[in-house]
Amino acid sequence: MQISNTDRSYGGVTKSFHWLTALLILTIIPVGWIANDLAHAVTDPSIPSTEADIARAAWLFSVHKTLGVTMFFVAVARILWALTQTKPGLLNAENRAEAMAAETVHWLLYGSLVLVPLSGWIHHAATEGFAPIWWPFGQSLPLVPKDAALAALAAGLHQVLQWVLVGSLALHVAGALKHHVIDRDQTLRRMLPGRGASPLPPAQTNSGLPLVAALAVWVAALGTGTWLGMFDRQAGAVVAQGVPLESVASDWTVSEGTLSITVTQLGNPVTGSFADWTAAIHFEEPQQPGPAGDVAVTIAIGSLTLGSVTAQAMGPDFFDASVFPTAEFLADLYRTEAGYEARGTLTLRGTTVDVTLPFDLDQQGNTARASGTVTLNRLDFGIGGNMADESSLKFPVTVTMSLTATK
Repeated sequence: MQISNTDRSYGGVTKSFHWLTALLILTIIPVGWIANDLAHAVTDPSIPSTEADIARAAWLFSVHKTLGVTMFFVAVARILWALTQTKPGLLNAENRAEAMAAETVHWLLYGSLVLVPLSGWIHHAATEGFAPIWWPFGQSLPLVPKDAALAALAAGLHQVLQWVLVGSLALHVAGALKHHVIDRDQTLRRMLPGRGASPLPPAQTNSGLPLVAALAVWVAALGTGTWLGMFDRQAGAVVAQGVPLESVASDWTVSEGTLSITVTQLGNPVTGSFADWTAAIHFEEPQQPGPAGDVAVTIAIGSLTLGSVTAQAMGPDFFDASVFPTAEFLADLYRTEAGYEARGTLTLRGTTVDVTLPFDLDQQGNTARASGTVTLNRLDFGIGGNMADESSLKFPVTVTMSLTATK
């Protein structure tokens, strides 16, 4: 078998790229659809899910993502190889309309083979949690931050562009069958393995219209996706839910701060934060170790964003936010020999547990900056009780707070 293309036939490398791409597409698409259905059941708070369900969905998504990254590099390599090769002419070039349609579909296919996996990869890199890519380099991308809005945009693009890919693939297969069954020419045969005689293609007409038509299809697809609300649905998944908390009276007013949690799912850390919480702080620096005041923190559970598992975290098996919309930390503040501690109770999901939060404090006049970390056991609060072992979700949950307050 010849390696390179000629003006009449495709070489072995091009054929290998073609059929490898076909195998990847025909594997990735059904795996992705099945995984998406399972993920809907897992992340829907109204549908009970087991640890086995979550593990199965995560495994299928990992397969889908890993093969998607593979397809991206195969597509790039295929395009680079095609740029160095002679392109065999169309056997029906004299039929201008049919030839233009074929060239437009080729542009759509080549573009989709890059854009679909790339948008999915960006979505993965911008999202916290759920189903790692198995390539050692796949978890993040340069210039792609962990950002919910970016993740939602990439997810919407991925959904719209995959339908362009599916439509283009269907037209490509239909065209190949038309050539083989109706026209009975060599169009399909010259892409099959082996070496056979191919006729000399007729004179070709080179035009930029197929590329323009392909760009118009992508624009129309994005416009249709926007009209159907695909981007709004993806963005809606990251909007914080719940009733806003009322302001509280406090000797110290928090001007800025973060309250975050980190869980370990499927061996990977997933960090999220609460957008809405209040703190009533009464603090006076003691001259020596001892009592220093008290604090009352109220947290709106529905304001948590936790990457791709936010909806799942709100469900009855976890935070059960519809029944327990807030958590409360009531503690006395102490200065110790080593620093400072908040000693009190955390009431979460209807369960109250003793918690001691050590923290660092830097007070300059009427401005204070505090930060601290504590590790909790999710089972102490009945969170993830359907996951009684740590195969999918570890028991420890790290809570981190950082704030700046003025007196």
